[in-house]
Amino acid sequence: MAVVGAVPVVGAVPVGRGPSRAGPPAARAQVPYAAAMSQPARILVYGVYGAGKSTLAARLADRLNLPWYPVDDLLWQPGWVEVPVAEQRSRIEAICRRDRWILDGAYHGWRDVPLARADLVVGLDYPRWLSFWRLLRRTVRRLLTGEEICNGNRESLGSVLSRDSVLVWHVTAYGRARRRMRAWQADPSGPPVLLFRSPAALTRWLADLPR
Repeated sequence: MAVVGAVPVVGAVPVGRGPSRAGPPAARAQVPYAAAMSQPARILVYGVYGAGKSTLAARLADRLNLPWYPVDDLLWQPGWVEVPVAEQRSRIEAICRRDRWILDGAYHGWRDVPLARADLVVGLDYPRWLSFWRLLRRTVRRLLTGEEICNGNRESLGSVLSRDSVLVWHVTAYGRARRRMRAWQADPSGPPVLLFRSPAALTRWLADLPR
C-alpha cells in the first residue's frame, strides 16, 4: 500500500521522481510520491484504446476542480480530417504551459510535451481482453446511436471494418502502450506514475481522493 499524503492507495504502483538514499525501502518508495501527489495540478491520463481514459479524465476534473482538455478534440477536425502533427504539438504546448490541466492521452509527435510538465501520470494498465471488450462495446454503441465525437464526427461501419479501425489499432498498439507506461514508471527522471491494473483498484483510489 502506498500513501498519498494521508490517503491510502490500494492496488496501484507508485513511483517517485527519484530514489531517496535514506530510510527503509518502504519510505524510499512513498516519500517522494506523497510529496508529488499532495496537490496535483497537471495530470496526464494514459492507456490503450478503450481503457477509459476520457471517463477517468472527466471524473478527475470534477473531483479535483481541474480543466480537462479532451485530446481527440484537439487532433480531429470535422470529416475525420486529422490536424497536422505540427499543429497538434502547438496546441498541446499551449495547454501544457498553463498551470492546471488534465489531458487524456499522449501521442507520437508531441508525447514529450505533457511528460515534461505533468506532476502526475495515471496509467490504465488493464488486461488486453478487458480494454478490447470495453472498446468493442463502445464502438457498437456509437454505431447504433450515431453519437457525435471529435468535433461532430461519427463512427461508421466502413471505418470500423477498415484496416485503420480503432479495433485494429488496439490490437497493434496494446503492447507498445503497456511497455511505454511501465518504462515511464521505471524512469526516475520523469513525473510520478500510478499504474492501475484493474478498475476496482482505480475505483478505490478515486473514492479516497480529497475533494
